[in-house]
Amino acid sequence: MQDDGLYALIAAAAREAGGRAMLVEDGAVTLTYDALDAATARIAGLLAAIGATPGERIVVQVPKSREAVLLYLAALRAGVVFVPLNSGYTPAEIAYFLEDAAPVALVCDPASAGALAPVAAAAGVRHVLTLGGKGDGTLPERAAATDACFATVTRRPDDLAAILYTSGTTGRSKGAMLSQRNLSSNALTLKTLWGWEPGDVLLHALPIYHVHGLFVALHGALLNGSTMLFHKGFDVDAVLADLPKASVMMGVPTFYTRLLAHPGFGRDACARMRLFISGSAPLLEATFAEFEGRTGHRILERYGMTEAGMIASNPYRDGARIAGTVGHALPGVSLRIADGDGREVARGEPGVIEIRGPNLFGGYWRNPARTAEEHRADGYFITGDVATMDTDGRVRIIGRAKDLVISGGFNVYPKEIELLIDALPGIGESAVIGVPHPDFGEGVVAVATRADGADNPDEADVIAALAGGLARFKLPKRVIFVDALPRNAMGKVQKAALREAYGGLFAA
Repeated sequence: MQDDGLYALIAAAAREAGGRAMLVEDGAVTLTYDALDAATARIAGLLAAIGATPGERIVVQVPKSREAVLLYLAALRAGVVFVPLNSGYTPAEIAYFLEDAAPVALVCDPASAGALAPVAAAAGVRHVLTLGGKGDGTLPERAAATDACFATVTRRPDDLAAILYTSGTTGRSKGAMLSQRNLSSNALTLKTLWGWEPGDVLLHALPIYHVHGLFVALHGALLNGSTMLFHKGFDVDAVLADLPKASVMMGVPTFYTRLLAHPGFGRDACARMRLFISGSAPLLEATFAEFEGRTGHRILERYGMTEAGMIASNPYRDGARIAGTVGHALPGVSLRIADGDGREVARGEPGVIEIRGPNLFGGYWRNPARTAEEHRADGYFITGDVATMDTDGRVRIIGRAKDLVISGGFNVYPKEIELLIDALPGIGESAVIGVPHPDFGEGVVAVATRADGADNPDEADVIAALAGGLARFKLPKRVIFVDALPRNAMGKVQKAALREAYGGLFAA
């Protein structure tokens, strides 16, 4: 990577792309690559004018928009550390992030400014700027009056580019510090690995406050000079209308299940598509198989996390894309499956994924104790994800270490049971959790949905079907049926919410 940083790589690709459309929204070109320099210069100049010097943080909670993309790129250009927040966070939650990140500015939706201004003031934030989903607000207004010339700040590989806060399911959210090298190395690797081609068009329907939409999707298209069909969210009819114009789509499993549920979705809609990628949550093997049957495309599943971007991927060209696996470690990334002491386990045995590489974050913001706790002495990061590795190095995720159920002294891996339940007739999907049990320490509980239009299985049906293929200690003691499993914005099932909801199931 060059010493002048990620933005320099993006700017070089933009110059080569020239007048090509960068963003297309509702069929209209809203930004071209040759307009990127002036647009980011104005915002970068505004950031510098309010005191956001290199290394200072700006916290951003705004709707997805063209201007939100430009703000991110302008922050890179100015050397300002970008701190995006989930648009669903409340003022009380944002107060914590402002106190922790200590930014020079908060950028928020104009509709939220009234509630967030006193929160920002209490945290000592000097500036509150607004940016709405239609490009409205004080930030674009003030940027429009700023000079369109700005000298891009030179950045070194280890300079901080962004802080992304983890979901905080096990306590306070932690800010993962991502450097220029972390972001650039990952983007350049994926550009090659996923075979980005001249003329590729990306269908972008992901949020841009998360690694998947902000870094993986956006960086891939920008470094390739590709047009993005830019959707504010995932509307299945709108996405289906744009699919024939696209060649690459990145999504979460929910995107693919919603497409499969649409009667108009099939091979014709995917005639131009080169690659479908899925991540951020496990893709059911049944979805993988149904998608291939309907379209002829095998979805490429990959594995990543906030602290490292992408870590592993099924192959694009050489090798098989196998349902239920996330492929092999990316080039340059070292991945091992280890026991609780960091020793590698035998191939095929479950353990925790530990990684090391140029994509790995520099630690948690203002939290050296937690940083040290989650790293081995040899530099490997303990991801907390439980997996197995085949003899050829292919990785299969089993679940999170914190989701492991210990019932009667025996380890129970929820993924094993979920796969069996999901394969039963009449089941939509399932999540297996452990909740307090007076005799066993934890009791195995399955929470499931029923498939549309299917016969309705009951609790006894599920347990009876599992009994022949599972050891007794793995059998769910209860099966609860719900209309839908709770998920976060990226489609991950929120098992912490399920454990809280059913924590008293065996209290009596």
